[in-house]
Amino acid sequence: MAKPRRQALRGAGYLFHAQSSSCLSMTEELFLDAAEYGNIPEVRRMLEELPDLNVNCVNYMGQSALQLAVANEHLEVTKLLLRKKDLARIGDALLLAISKGYIRIVEAILSHQAFVDSQRLTNSPSQAETQDDFFAYDEDGTRFSHDITPIILASQCHEYEIVHILLMKGACIERPHNYFCQCRTCSEQQRHDAFSHSQSRINAYKGLASPAYLSLSNEDPVMAALELSNELAVLANIEKEFKNDYKKLSMQCKDFVVGLLDLCRNTEEVEAILNGDIESCQNTEIFGRQNLIRLKLAIKYEVKKFVAHPNCQQQLLSIWYENFSGLRQQTTAVKILLVLGVAIGLPVLAFMYWIAPSSKLGKLMSGPFLKFVAHAASFMIFLCLLVMNAADRFEGTSLLPNMTIHDYPSQLFRMKTTPFTWMEILIISWVIGKIWEECKDLWSQDIREYISEPWNLLDFSILAIFMTSFIARLMAFWHAYCAQCYVDENYTDLSNMTLPFEIQYFQLARIHWVPSDPQLISEGLYAIAVVLSFSRIAYILPANESFGPLQISLGRTVKDIFKFMVIFITVFVAFMVGMFNLYSYYLGAKHNDAFTTLEESFKTLFWAIFGLSEVKSVVINIDHKFIENIGYILYGVYNIIMVIVLLNMLIAMFNSSFQEIEDDADVEWKFARAKLWFSYFEYGGTLPVPFNLVPSPKSVVSLLLGIRKFLWAAPQEDKSKESSNDEMELNKVRHQRLIQLISEKIMNRLIKRYIVKAQRDKDNDEVNEGELKEIKQDISSLRYELLERENRDMETLTELIRQLGEVLHVRQKEEQRHKLSMHS
Repeated sequence: MAKPRRQALRGAGYLFHAQSSSCLSMTEELFLDAAEYGNIPEVRRMLEELPDLNVNCVNYMGQSALQLAVANEHLEVTKLLLRKKDLARIGDALLLAISKGYIRIVEAILSHQAFVDSQRLTNSPSQAETQDDFFAYDEDGTRFSHDITPIILASQCHEYEIVHILLMKGACIERPHNYFCQCRTCSEQQRHDAFSHSQSRINAYKGLASPAYLSLSNEDPVMAALELSNELAVLANIEKEFKNDYKKLSMQCKDFVVGLLDLCRNTEEVEAILNGDIESCQNTEIFGRQNLIRLKLAIKYEVKKFVAHPNCQQQLLSIWYENFSGLRQQTTAVKILLVLGVAIGLPVLAFMYWIAPSSKLGKLMSGPFLKFVAHAASFMIFLCLLVMNAADRFEGTSLLPNMTIHDYPSQLFRMKTTPFTWMEILIISWVIGKIWEECKDLWSQDIREYISEPWNLLDFSILAIFMTSFIARLMAFWHAYCAQCYVDENYTDLSNMTLPFEIQYFQLARIHWVPSDPQLISEGLYAIAVVLSFSRIAYILPANESFGPLQISLGRTVKDIFKFMVIFITVFVAFMVGMFNLYSYYLGAKHNDAFTTLEESFKTLFWAIFGLSEVKSVVINIDHKFIENIGYILYGVYNIIMVIVLLNMLIAMFNSSFQEIEDDADVEWKFARAKLWFSYFEYGGTLPVPFNLVPSPKSVVSLLLGIRKFLWAAPQEDKSKESSNDEMELNKVRHQRLIQLISEKIMNRLIKRYIVKAQRDKDNDEVNEGELKEIKQDISSLRYELLERENRDMETLTELIRQLGEVLHVRQKEEQRHKLSMHS
């Protein structure tokens, strides 16, 4: 016989029934139904006539009458229930109203005495003193997370009006602590429930990153959005498990600032967004060129759509062609002629600016466009010097010493090759000028900001290699000079004399020099520096629309190569060591020396990638077939992995990076161009290398005035001069304050425009299921109101009929009495 089936211990809906502490009475069920369907008369009657009614009773889903009324948007029922002081779940009802966007119900709930203390709108449930304080918990049937506060929920739902109401009530979103914070609160939360702690942080950031909260709670929404987007981008790299969430929020902040910029209607509004406030840029020139502090942050945080926006690019273009407004309409040929003219006349222009920096020509030279042209021309001249320095070797030179070039019989050979030529002296002056320019850049900005820029690291590497090469060359010259001094003191003719070895070394040909000779080291480093110097051309390529995207793709390719090198080096080292261990005992017993040493193993495997290594590299001349077969297998596997797998994977990475740039080429190029332009917007650094080495009269006078003011001016200033300076400072502060007020006014105008647009877009959405349900509930409430009115009318009619009957009855009695009196 089949085994009988075991009876279930739990009935249908067990979980729902288990949540209720007791069964509902018939009155409570009627009360909940009336609240759910908007039966206002019945709710009013029960509240008035039944003082012992439990208004906090819940149905099988754990929903109270207040929650049911709010869920169905019955405002009148909600107001009736809110008259009770001992209401429970009022916090959950508020969250429910916020999630559905019922503004009038939210206002009604907030007017309850439970929300007199604004701190209750900010505290999370974990900070609540009791379990029933303000928020419902999951086991009580709530549909919200325990860390959701009204202001967070309203911000996440993008309810601008509700956010404004809550902010006016004193609510705010507390910024989460640093991820690595070790305070007592964070440590306890991490130890108690790490997942809940992370979720509460994400919920807080969702509220902070909401356009509703950003626009209504910050005095400077653009700056707040930019800084928050960077903070979220950093958290995306730290909390890998929530990377997509943080990236989405960071993009939401960036879209907010782009949306504000998109609503600008004139240049004044664009400037108000791009420029920072007066207090945040104390060291920036205010009355001249714009400070563009927010644009600088956008470039630093790589908000590419904001920087590449047409409104922003239009403003940058007007600043770029400052004092050259007519040049924008000229043809490319005219611009090229201007660049060539500046390059040819650069010494004359630099000298004139050095003499009169405040003249009309000096102001033109200090403009961003002409400054860029001057620096680019200076760099091209430097590259030409590098090429010309190697021109004397184009026809070839000999490794042996040419004794006929000696100026006198006792001159050593190295004294003709070691000294610096005039071309090399010019190159050194350019390098020193560049070092001085980099020192000024490092002084004017933070060292972390300087290091974060890849071009600065490239410049530092080039200059360090150049200086090391020149120092090694100088050491070689010093050693040769010391040897020459020794020869001049002890010898008159070197033709028939025997010199000591340490002196004879400086007479030897290049083929006999030691590998560690300073001149050889200098020449090797100089060659590396020359190659890196030509790669610096890529810095100015973003200025051109055709070459800019190519340069960006090249930069992205370099990043892919660095990622690829991790896997490549691992596989390469594994096979190099393995093949060396296999063939290190067969030195002299192979077809060639491949794999017999680490150096030969490296060379063979490296050139095998390009198909330049022979298959015979694994062949052994003796009869050790097992070792030879293992070598064939390893060598074949290496070629399969490297050539077929890894190289094709690298090509695929290149294609992917290039396609990403190509899909958004306009934004990428405009961002790179703006980044290049911005480096020439700031005042200073007008004279290019090496003309910046000569102190200008303006800088000398400024230095002397500063020293004089520091040493003597303070005790000798008279009162009139002090009063005039104070008046100038006061006027400057007033002017700055006026600019600040105008900027705040414009920003408020843009925020209002943004909110109106957001609400209009929301209203233009198609009618959804929630709106249809709302109409249905309104009709239901109207039906109950009509039924109540009908009942009232029927009662009134019955009373009138009764009164009419009584009047008729009295009249009949009077008539009967009258008749009786007549008969009598």
